[in-house]
Amino acid sequence: MRQILICTSIFLMVLFNLHGLKAQSSVVAAINDYGTFDRWCVREIEESAVIGGKTEYLYEFYGDPTDTLRTGKAPYAAPDGYLWRTNNVLAVILGIVKTNNTVYPEKRGDGYCARIETHLEEVKVLGLVNMEVCCQGALMVGVLPEPIRDTKDPMTKVLYGVPFTGRPQCLRFDYKADVGHEVYRGTGFTRLKPMGYPDYAEVTVMLLKKWEDAEGNIHALRVGTGIERIMEDIPEWKNGHEVKIHYGDITGKPFYKDYMGLKTDPVKAYRALNSKGEMVVIQEDGWADPATEPNWMMIHFITSCGEAFYGGLGNTLWIDNVSLVM
Repeated sequence: MRQILICTSIFLMVLFNLHGLKAQSSVVAAINDYGTFDRWCVREIEESAVIGGKTEYLYEFYGDPTDTLRTGKAPYAAPDGYLWRTNNVLAVILGIVKTNNTVYPEKRGDGYCARIETHLEEVKVLGLVNMEVCCQGALMVGVLPEPIRDTKDPMTKVLYGVPFTGRPQCLRFDYKADVGHEVYRGTGFTRLKPMGYPDYAEVTVMLLKKWEDAEGNIHALRVGTGIERIMEDIPEWKNGHEVKIHYGDITGKPFYKDYMGLKTDPVKAYRALNSKGEMVVIQEDGWADPATEPNWMMIHFITSCGEAFYGGLGNTLWIDNVSLVM
C-alpha cells in the first residue's frame, strides 16, 4: 500500500511539473513568436470634430499581414495568445475622443521592426481643454485597459506582467537608439516645461513571487532582475543584445544601480488587480532567496526612464527579434 501511495505521489508530481512546463513554454512561445514584429494590425479611429476630427491610427504587432485594418473606436481587446501591448491607446477625456500612438511598424529588410518614441500630444479646444502631454513610448507584456479617461495616477492605468514560473537566463533582442534628448514636463495640467537634463531608454525584465493577504493587499519578493538603461546613441543595428537576469539580492553586485532596486515608492510602484477586482500597489517587501520559484514576470521597453509625463522629446528606440532565453 505504501509503495502504491509513493508511486501515486510521484506520478502526480510529474504530472504537475509537466503542466507547469507546458504553461511556461506557452508563455515563452507567445512572447517570442510575436517578438519578431512582422505582423501588424491597425485601428482606424476618427477623433472628435471639436479637435479637428482627424483619422488616426493605432498599431499593435499581431494580425494577418494580408488584412491588417481594424476600424472603429471600440475599446481594445487582445486576441487569444497575444501577451504584448503597446501604449498606443484610445482616450476619451471630457467626452472628447483622442488617440496617442508612440509605437510604429518600420520596415527592416524583408520584415518589420518596432519603432518606439517619446513625443508630445496636444489637445486644444478653446475655452474647454488646453493640454500638452509628454507621451513616453512603451511596449510591454501586460494589459492597458481602454479608454483612458484622464492623466491622473498614470501607474494605475497599466497592469504589467503575466503569470509565469521558470528561470530564464536573459532577454535577447536587436536594437538601435537615439537617446539623451532633454526632458520636458508635460502633464496636461501645467505648461510644457524644459527640465534641463537628459533622458534615456530603459529595458526591464523582472520576476516576482507575488501573493495577496487577507485584506486584499498584494505583496511580492523580487526573484529575478534584468534592467538596463540605454545611455548612448546606437545608430546601427546591434543584433543579439542580451539583458541578463540576476537572481536574488543584487544590491551588493558591482553592476547594481539604484534604478534596479525594489519599487517601494507607492507613486512609482507597479499595480495589480486583487481577488476583489481592486487595483492595488504591488508592495515589494524584499529580495527573494535566489532559489525561489517566481509566479509573475514583467517585460517592458520604454523610451523615457523617468516619471510618467516627463520625457526626452525625440528619444527613439528601435527593437526587433525579442526573445526570452530559457
